[in-house]
Amino acid sequence: MEDSRSNSRWVFINLLHVFLVFCMNSGLESATAAAATRGNETDRLALLDFKNLITQDPLQVMNTWNDSIHYCNWIGVSCSSSNDRVVTLNLNSQKLAGSIPPSIGNLTHLTGINLFNNSFFGELPQEMGRLWRLQLLNLTYNSFVGKIPSNLTHCKELTVIEASGNNLAGEIPEQLSSLSKLVVFGFGGNNLTGNIPTWIGNFSSLFALTLAVNNFVGNIPNELGRLSSLGFFQLYGNYLSGVFPVSLSNVSGLQVLDFAQNSLTGNIPSNLKNLQSLYRLNFDENNLGHWEIDDLNFLSSLANCTSLEVLGLAQNHYAGELPSSIGNLSTNLQIFTIGRNLIHGSIPVGIENLVNLYSLGLEGNHLSGIVPSAIGKLQNLGELNLNTNRFSGPIPPFIGNLTRLTRLFMEENRFEGSIPESLGNCKNLQNLNLSSNNLNGSIPKQVIGLSSLSISLVISNNSLTGSIPSEVGNLHNLVELDLSHNKLFGEIPSSLGSCASLERLHLEGNELGGTIPESLKDLRGIEELDISSNNMSGEIPEFLSTLLDLKYLNLSFNDFEGEVSGEGIFSNASAVSIIGNDKLCGGIPDLHLPSCSKKKKEKPLNLKVIISVTIAVVFAIAILCSVVIFCMTTSKAPPSEDRHVGMSYSEIVKSTNGFSAENLIGSGSFGSVYKGILSDDGKMVAIKVMNLQQRGASKSFIDECDALRSIRHRNLLGIITACSTVDRQGNDFKCLAFEFMANGSLDKWLHPRADEQDQTKRLSFIQRLNIAIDIASALDYLHHNCETPIVHCDLKPSNVLLDEDMTAHVGDFGLATFLLESSNNPSKVKQFQLY
Repeated sequence: MEDSRSNSRWVFINLLHVFLVFCMNSGLESATAAAATRGNETDRLALLDFKNLITQDPLQVMNTWNDSIHYCNWIGVSCSSSNDRVVTLNLNSQKLAGSIPPSIGNLTHLTGINLFNNSFFGELPQEMGRLWRLQLLNLTYNSFVGKIPSNLTHCKELTVIEASGNNLAGEIPEQLSSLSKLVVFGFGGNNLTGNIPTWIGNFSSLFALTLAVNNFVGNIPNELGRLSSLGFFQLYGNYLSGVFPVSLSNVSGLQVLDFAQNSLTGNIPSNLKNLQSLYRLNFDENNLGHWEIDDLNFLSSLANCTSLEVLGLAQNHYAGELPSSIGNLSTNLQIFTIGRNLIHGSIPVGIENLVNLYSLGLEGNHLSGIVPSAIGKLQNLGELNLNTNRFSGPIPPFIGNLTRLTRLFMEENRFEGSIPESLGNCKNLQNLNLSSNNLNGSIPKQVIGLSSLSISLVISNNSLTGSIPSEVGNLHNLVELDLSHNKLFGEIPSSLGSCASLERLHLEGNELGGTIPESLKDLRGIEELDISSNNMSGEIPEFLSTLLDLKYLNLSFNDFEGEVSGEGIFSNASAVSIIGNDKLCGGIPDLHLPSCSKKKKEKPLNLKVIISVTIAVVFAIAILCSVVIFCMTTSKAPPSEDRHVGMSYSEIVKSTNGFSAENLIGSGSFGSVYKGILSDDGKMVAIKVMNLQQRGASKSFIDECDALRSIRHRNLLGIITACSTVDRQGNDFKCLAFEFMANGSLDKWLHPRADEQDQTKRLSFIQRLNIAIDIASALDYLHHNCETPIVHCDLKPSNVLLDEDMTAHVGDFGLATFLLESSNNPSKVKQFQLY
């Protein structure tokens, strides 16, 4: 299981950024972009210095910074209405790169600087200390280096300093102790060293303190217990030691307390019950506890923390049994991690009271007995980690009632009996691991055919029998399939070739026979393939040498015969194993195979055969050329370099500015669409984020992925990538990224709202004609040139989008219909619901 700390990394920073943007947009003093005809020359020259040090500006923000426009109207600049002095510089998420000039200190009326989420580099100039009116400084998510400027001590009005996610080094300057008005103090995700200063305890107004993911050492100062206004406190990912400061229990307004991944010792005090507002308490990966049976007694006191949503205690020194008092924890609890300790005994039945639990982490303990039926009552569970314990008995069928499960880990236990077919009811399951148990019987087709599985299916090291069901071909999005070290027999099903996303396929240590099916040539992204120690026979197929991503191939201890290729992976002896196949020959010298005997002299071909074959080849080439020419005139697939690998949740959050309202394009029944910018190439995209609380949304995501991967046309809205993961709270997250259409929908051009009336937004006759032709071309492709004809069924102006050249693209295949055969028989028509 991913620990709760990594699932929620930077949650605080992103939430805090909403607050910072609000401060910038509302103004920390009265400010306006309206400007008089004259301004301050010192401010103008300082801004031009700033512009001259910009090295990258893909959005061309700096183009507006010129003498034809008053500097108060430049993008990101706001001025005072009384004297035209610059009061805020807000260049949030503009993809700018460059350094900050010393002349920034000349903007002496600045109250706010927001450079969040750019690529600024270099050191922060000491001249920033001349900004004595500065109240807000947000430098988060850049690449600044060097030390924190000690001259910031002169900025006595500072209430917010946020510089998380940079490369700042050194200790926190003692001079900053004079900034008594600080409300937010954030330097997480840097390379800061030394101790946490005790003088931070004097900041009586401090609400948020985050120093996570640095190199701080020493103890947590007791003086921090004086921060009576503190609400958010994060120190995870450092090298802190010592015991937890009991004085923090008196900070009654604490909401987030995250000290994960340190070396804290001792016990958690029972007086944490005073923290009525606490909703996140995370001590994962420390040295808390003493390996004693009463280590977990403090849990009973947490029953008073009725707002608690996250409780992280994994990978510490806890022993004893899980107390029944966990059933008294907050019913708001969503994440509970206590894995990788030495806890024994059974799971208390009172756990059924935690009705909102999404992620339960009990892995890596000494828990035993059967899995209680109380687990089956946790209907909101999305992640269940019971692996590496001593559970026994059958896998309970009621697990199939947990239909929201996305991850189920039960490996390395003592489960026995067959795999319950009811697991096939978990239609959202993406990752399933039942390996290293005592399971027997056949693999249920309901489980191996679960099309939602998109990360991993591992059932290795059991005693499963029977053949591999052909339903394995339903796993179109699966990355890893491991059925190794069982007693499976029969042939490898040809349907396995439909698992086009497979990167790792392990079938070794079974009793499989027959030849390697030719259909496996379609596994173009396969990186590991192991079918060793089986009863496979026949020649090694040539297509294995053409799989460009294949890095590891193990065919050893089978009965393969014939000549081994010297191409592709077979040219690297360290990447391939073929020992134990006595009938193989040839290959590169490093494989140490005998030479192949020369082939017998072949009979000359009959002249009639030669002529017939030649005519057939010429005819086939003519047909192929015709098809290619026709396809070039009707549709063009986007070049391969326009396709992107899947984005992570962090990249999506960053690209959409934290799903900000400013980036929201529109919303529908199954989700919302945000404007975003890809981090690798700066490309603008439209990101559709699924509302997985809506019934059918998860299935819609899978169906649209299946549909859009097979259609390509210049007048269809192009999909760029997809993401299926979890967010930072461990919730299931799915989205699709499409090409961004700069001119919006056709509906807005044909039927603008009263507040959108614009003489420049009128379609000429030629534009209307071209749009109609574009739509007709898209429909012609869908009806006549797809592998399976598709009828859109929901064509309307709002589903036609216009790019910057006013080229039309048809999108939203929510009511599309596949015509499975050219027949008037309605039974041959398949309709699927998307958005």
